[in-house]
Amino acid sequence: MKQKTPRKICVVLVDRANYGRLKPVMQAIADHPELELQIIASGTMVLERFDLPVRVVREDGFEINGEIFIELEGSTPATMAKSVGFGVVEFASEFQRLKPDIVLLIGDRYEALSAAIAAAYMNICIAHIQGGEVSGSIDESARHAISKFAHFHFPSTKRSAEYLIRMGERPETILAVGCPSSDIARCIDRSLNAEVLNSKGGGVPIDVARPYLLVLFHPTTTEFGGERRQMEELLEALRRLQMQTVLMWPNIDAGSDHISKAIRVFRTERKPSWLRTLTNLVPEDYLKVLANAACAIGNSSSFVRDAGYFGTPIVLVGNRQEGRETDRHVTQVDPVSDLIFSAIQNQLEQGRYPASTLYGDGHVSVRVAEALCQLKPYIQKRLNYIHIA
Repeated sequence: MKQKTPRKICVVLVDRANYGRLKPVMQAIADHPELELQIIASGTMVLERFDLPVRVVREDGFEINGEIFIELEGSTPATMAKSVGFGVVEFASEFQRLKPDIVLLIGDRYEALSAAIAAAYMNICIAHIQGGEVSGSIDESARHAISKFAHFHFPSTKRSAEYLIRMGERPETILAVGCPSSDIARCIDRSLNAEVLNSKGGGVPIDVARPYLLVLFHPTTTEFGGERRQMEELLEALRRLQMQTVLMWPNIDAGSDHISKAIRVFRTERKPSWLRTLTNLVPEDYLKVLANAACAIGNSSSFVRDAGYFGTPIVLVGNRQEGRETDRHVTQVDPVSDLIFSAIQNQLEQGRYPASTLYGDGHVSVRVAEALCQLKPYIQKRLNYIHIA
C-alpha cells in the first residue's frame, strides 16, 4: 500500500511574539506523522538590531526553510505600507519554491498580511490563529483582513469565534478555540534565574528575589506622532515609583524610533538607578519574567493574553489594546503619568490574581495540529450570508 504523503504546513514567523505563540504549534506539527513542518522567517525575526530571534528558533531544534528581508527602515506609516509590498513579492517567491499545502499565520502583523495576500492569490489554503479579536491601531484592520483571506480559523476565545461568524465566516471553518501560548505557560518551570535578565541588555542588575516591574510599550500606529510623549508619561510614572524595572525595547512599527529616543534621553538625563533595558528574550524566558513580575505596564497583547494565565497584575496604557477581551487582572488607563502611577500602586497593593483561562486551557497546540491534518483544503471562499430581519 502506497504511503500517504505528509501534508506540508508552512508556518510564517515575523517577530518574537509570533514565535512565542507558535512554538508549541510548530512542535505539535513536527511531531505529527501526517504533517511536514516548513518555516519561513521574516520581519524582525531576521534583523540583527532585534537580536536575531531566528537564531533562537534554530537553537530550539527547528529547521528554517527560508529567510526573507522585507522591512524598510524608517518606522513610519509609509515604510510599513511599503514593507507590505515587499512582503507580497518575497513571500510569493518562497511559496512558489516550497509549495506548501497550507500556510499557517497568526495574529495581526502587517508582515503576516503580506503573506496572506501572496498565499491567497497563489491559491494556497490559509489557516489563521487569533482571528476575530478586537483591538486598537491598524492591527485590528490587518487581523480582520487576514481572516477574510483565510480558509480556516483557530480563534483564541469564544467571543472571537462568534465575531468571525458575524463577519461572514462559516462555522464549519472554525476548527478549535484557544491561544497556543497558554500551552507554554502551562508547562514552564516558573522559577527565574537572575542571569536571564542580567546576562544581556544594559542598566542596573535586577534582583529577582525582590519585586520588579516589567514594561513593554509599542507604538499605536494610528496615533503616529504622539508616541514619544506617551512614553515620556510612562517613564515619569516609573521615576516616581523608583522600583526596579525591566524595560523591553519596542517593536518595529511606525513610531518605534520615537519611543526608543524617549527611553535613551531618559537614561542619559535621569540616570535611573532602577532601570534595566533588554532587546529580546526567548519565549520561555519572557514568560518566566512576565509570570514573576509584581506588575507589568505597557500595551503588549501578551499582557492581556499571557499574563492572565499567571495572574500577573497589569496596567494597560493607552489605546493599542482597546476593545480586546480582558480578565480582571487588567486595569486600563490613559497615557498620563498621574493615572499610570496610581494604577501601578493599586495593582501592587492588590497583588496576584487567580489564574485565567480566557485565552486557552494549555492544551491548544495538539488540537490545532490534528485539525490541520484532518481539514479538507479548498480555494474559493464564499461569504456566509446571514439574513437580517
